[in-house]
Amino acid sequence: MSAQGQVIDEAVLDDIIRRLTEVRLARPGKQVQLSEAEIKQLCVASRDIFLQQPNLLELEAPIKICGDIHGQYSDLLRLFEYGGLPPNANYLFLGDYVDRGKQSLETICLLLAYKIKYPENFFLLRGNHECASINRIYGFYDECKRRFNVRLWKAFTDSFNCLPVAALVDDKILCMHGGLSPELTNLDEIRNLPRPTAVPDTGLLCDLLWSDPGRDVKGWGMNDRGVSYTFGPDKVAEFLAKHDLDLICRAHQVVEDGYEFFADRQLVTIFSAPNYCGEFDNAGAMMSVDDNLMCSFQILKPAEKKTKFIMSNKMNGECGWVWFLRFKKFHLGPLKYLFQSQDANRESERLFSESQIVFKTKIQIITTTGPEK
Repeated sequence: MSAQGQVIDEAVLDDIIRRLTEVRLARPGKQVQLSEAEIKQLCVASRDIFLQQPNLLELEAPIKICGDIHGQYSDLLRLFEYGGLPPNANYLFLGDYVDRGKQSLETICLLLAYKIKYPENFFLLRGNHECASINRIYGFYDECKRRFNVRLWKAFTDSFNCLPVAALVDDKILCMHGGLSPELTNLDEIRNLPRPTAVPDTGLLCDLLWSDPGRDVKGWGMNDRGVSYTFGPDKVAEFLAKHDLDLICRAHQVVEDGYEFFADRQLVTIFSAPNYCGEFDNAGAMMSVDDNLMCSFQILKPAEKKTKFIMSNKMNGECGWVWFLRFKKFHLGPLKYLFQSQDANRESERLFSESQIVFKTKIQIITTTGPEK
């Protein structure tokens, strides 16, 4: 297969993908045997593709959007099982593929392999952990050194330094890993960011990967991470209005239900690593955007809970209501349909009833979790 500069034999690439995906039938945590040469090919070929595509990707719905994975490879495979394997579904991942989890190598290798195989259907953004100064500390460097060598870690760094940093879905949904920046006044400033590049300690690129929304913040505030800023609901509303956008979609923070809204549902955080680090009892989520810009949230509960795939009009102990937003294309403005994610039947039914009254429209209800592990 040609990767716009670097050639990987298609049979070799298919065999890499086969080995990486067949372990979904094995025990969680089973390592996949890839050679150093195969992995280096993935790094070089993906780097070429990233540089051929813009820094601000311009994508079309339908597409599925995923947040942080952090080396939780079994959960990545569950996401694909749930959402469909490429190219049957289009995907956008928002960064933070490595560190903290036990299988960062398998995780990033499968994502790069799919990017090479389906360059126009499968998209990866850069997260703050796709940076040598960060993943040198938080696990990926040690995993590369333990299983291979430092040279391989440097090959990944060369690829990470070329990743795009933002995506625009149908000119209405702006996606990045972290958030807004006081230096971002025009989307062309994202397009014009240089690549390859390391992530600087300050500035636009740093903020796109590191900033966070703050509920009690007005304007710009200090970030407890010690890097970048926090931004208030006012900055979200101001940015969307100025650029005729409907939604900011980002990752970067653990949220209990796998997704969480901010600023009157003008920003959503998506986090796709359930039971993060084995310490958080959080769900993971994946946002599906259909052709009409209807956004639904598919929930992936921690594997230990043995949840099932369900489509129903009733609540049960394993599922909650799923949020829906719809954004009209062609600059007609947003219509927002709200379902509260609750475990309590009564509260969810009350909110659903109120939504029907307010919007006077037929609204689909889906109460689903990921496939049973």
